[in-house]
Amino acid sequence: MTAARAVAVELLARRPWTCAELTTRLRRRGAPGEVAATVVRDLTARGYLDDGAFARRWVEQRASRGYGAARLRNELRARGVAPSLVEAALAELGGETVTEAARAAARRRLPALSRAPARRVAARLRDHLMRRGFPASVVSRVIRETTGVQDDDRGDRGDG
Repeated sequence: MTAARAVAVELLARRPWTCAELTTRLRRRGAPGEVAATVVRDLTARGYLDDGAFARRWVEQRASRGYGAARLRNELRARGVAPSLVEAALAELGGETVTEAARAAARRRLPALSRAPARRVAARLRDHLMRRGFPASVVSRVIRETTGVQDDDRGDRGDG
């Protein structure tokens, strides 16, 4: 138990972890399942682990880098954060914040697409924004604003 606690503290000193991630890591380092669970419960009770705070921080940081709610939801769920905590963290993203983040992501991507025809630019930009997790309604609006092309999902998706 002492060795598992020391490993957990060492890992937490490097970066934040979710409860599920830390449990998995402790088990991978040789701690029995019950010992890992006990250490994680103790650290949570003491305030060293907080999945809600992790989710809020994750959403804040990743959203500022141009990722949308769908992608953030998937990332947090993959890290073992409870759906209720994920939704609470995502609720803090305002509608205008999401649109602005999508516009910023589009502005960063446009120079790489500038040589293609407008329909292809719109299709590629749409795909890029959708992969980043922005809602379809926001993506359509941003495509219309930045390229002047009505985004109807029939754009040219050719090889070029």
